[in-house]
Amino acid sequence: MSTIQPVILAADLNVLLGFYTRLFAAEETFRTPEKGPAFYVGLRVGDTDLGLVARPDADLGAAPRMLLSVAVDDVDTTLARLVSLGGEHTGGPTDMPWGQRVAHAKDPEGNPLNLTQPVPAG
Repeated sequence: MSTIQPVILAADLNVLLGFYTRLFAAEETFRTPEKGPAFYVGLRVGDTDLGLVARPDADLGAAPRMLLSVAVDDVDTTLARLVSLGGEHTGGPTDMPWGQRVAHAKDPEGNPLNLTQPVPAG
């Protein structure tokens, strides 16, 4: 089973946060770090989750400005399959402090992907 979550790379996270919150009545569901400037903000829009990631170096005129974050059962196995299918491994896998194992990749056309899975507590 897989779940796909769109994540937008934001040159100004606060601008996009205000935009999506007002436009779609999005509700903030998650923020990291909890205090200070946010790196990531999770929003709930209807029955969909949308992520915003602070990327001050994002080129507003260049694509891609969005990546797909895909929750998978096993990041390492999926990453190996991704490469065998023509994708590119660009970073990780890394166990992150917010409880996910994350690998960075690109699809065959260069669109960025994050593969994620929960890290068991303990």
